[in-house]
Amino acid sequence: MPTAILTGQPVPGSSIESELRSLGFAVEYASGAADTETLLARVPAAERVAVVDARFVGHPHALRLGLTDPRFPLAAIPGAVTAQPDARRALTRAMAREHSATAGTAHGAAPVESNAGDTDSLADRITAALDADGAEVHRPELGSLVAAVPADPQARNEARQAVAAVDDEAVRLKSAVKARDGFVTTFFISPYSRYIARWCARRGLTPNQVTTASLITALIAAGCAATGTRGGFVAAGVLLIASFVLDCTDGQLARYSLQYSTLGAWLDATFDRAKEYAYYAGLALGAARGGDDVWALALGAMVLQTCRHVVDFSFNEANHDAAANTSPTAALSDRLDSVGWTVWVRRMIVLPIGERWAMIAVLTAVATPRITFWALLIGCAFAATYTTAGRVLRSLTRKATRTDRAAKALADLADSGPLAEAAAKGFGKPARRLPGFTAPAVALLGGLAVVATAALTDFGGPWPLVAAVAYVLTSALAVARPLKGALDWLVPPFFRAAEYGTVLVLAAKADVNGALPAAFGLVAAVAYHHYDTVYRIRGGAGAPPAWLVRTIGGHEGRTLVITALAVLLTATQFKLALTVLAVAVALVVLVESIRFWVAAHKDGAPAVHDEGEPA
Repeated sequence: MPTAILTGQPVPGSSIESELRSLGFAVEYASGAADTETLLARVPAAERVAVVDARFVGHPHALRLGLTDPRFPLAAIPGAVTAQPDARRALTRAMAREHSATAGTAHGAAPVESNAGDTDSLADRITAALDADGAEVHRPELGSLVAAVPADPQARNEARQAVAAVDDEAVRLKSAVKARDGFVTTFFISPYSRYIARWCARRGLTPNQVTTASLITALIAAGCAATGTRGGFVAAGVLLIASFVLDCTDGQLARYSLQYSTLGAWLDATFDRAKEYAYYAGLALGAARGGDDVWALALGAMVLQTCRHVVDFSFNEANHDAAANTSPTAALSDRLDSVGWTVWVRRMIVLPIGERWAMIAVLTAVATPRITFWALLIGCAFAATYTTAGRVLRSLTRKATRTDRAAKALADLADSGPLAEAAAKGFGKPARRLPGFTAPAVALLGGLAVVATAALTDFGGPWPLVAAVAYVLTSALAVARPLKGALDWLVPPFFRAAEYGTVLVLAAKADVNGALPAAFGLVAAVAYHHYDTVYRIRGGAGAPPAWLVRTIGGHEGRTLVITALAVLLTATQFKLALTVLAVAVALVVLVESIRFWVAAHKDGAPAVHDEGEPA
């Protein structure tokens, strides 16, 4: 149990002790700096500890924000400071410094300067000492919430009046909603889903439980779609919307109750993809029951959507910590955001998950799976063109120096296997003399060559294999030097499009029943690996282990193997080979991913809260 040490003289009528206990803290009283230091030393090193001024006046949610957020090792608000186990040493050092300063002043020494101003709050002085030591102290945005240590009765009365004037619960509910969200979510989901989140919080439900409920609901929706009946399609559309409501609720519950975790962020992100792609499969199965084969459209939708996400991930990683990051295009975008109606238009046309799922649900209920997939493909293609073009313009017009960290992240996202890595070593010196646009150019040309060759030649012919060998070489050249060029963030999405596109085209050219569903499974398994790589990087854990990438071959190795299988096997055998590959890749990446994330959660990895794709 975390411990809160109350310092200073308690004020009659103060509710600070009960508020701290309601937040789960055990409360100890300290008479001064020396006593506080003693009590601090007694708190077990594995527990969170807080130092709070007994005269604190403020909203309970201000205390919650300042003292219970698991994402930050050190945090403070006026009158309170807290440290998690990883930051206990910094807090102890600051406490010792403050005690030494207090003792020196008591014996006639000159007071030690601090950034705490003229306050006599020990918690604030400890925070100032932490700042002086260079520690990173999180200070949450309180907005209209009150957090203060009044110096006299009049100030205390004014602070209490300010607390009474602001509805703590209303602020808490409002802050549970994502600050930047899509039109559908903002106006059709969040107005009531926040209350579902509060209902869940009051019954002790966790965000992970709500996330799981959302997944189960979406899988049931996919099952309803797979029936192929009009009633099943209508039920599927309704359940998909219900799943999305729960998907919004889990994040709002995390923000409402500050229940952030590494495992929760991973579950939320991966389940979103599992729900959407399982629903695509359900629609395709339902269409097949009605005599319409739309597996190629389902696989195309998954490929397009995954490549869109990789564009987002790569661009953000490339510019995460870029120096001198300025662009006239970005400035224009900021100006457009200042015009009210353009904000919503620009958020809607990129077809975020809220708009996308609403469109899918409505079309499922009233139209056919074929129409649903064509609308999805057209909408996502337009959104991909719009966002990618804007990011290309930003990259070309900004003057930025990209870091080694960004180059490493892009290399990890590229997912190069042993073949590309070995060939890249031979290209190292020549690649340094090539123009800056070489990496994305050769990645694009190599990918186009292998996909186009597979599409334009007969199934079983040797030319796709020849193109795949060339693709290995172009992939190696693309990553032969650090990916720090203005457009090098395009390399990973080009690789994804090449690999997934090759699988799609070869399965379609096989023209045998079951080949496209097998290809759908293989692309889903590989895409999961690529999403898992992204979430590891975002969580600060780095890429998956090298043995995993080598085991599943890297993007160029898988492309080469798949084209070789198409040359060596009959269409029926090729379908079986795709199925075996899909199962093998899924088992390897799922087992390693689950092992990693569960271990990270048990080992106390820093809590994260990835807002992910705008809902």
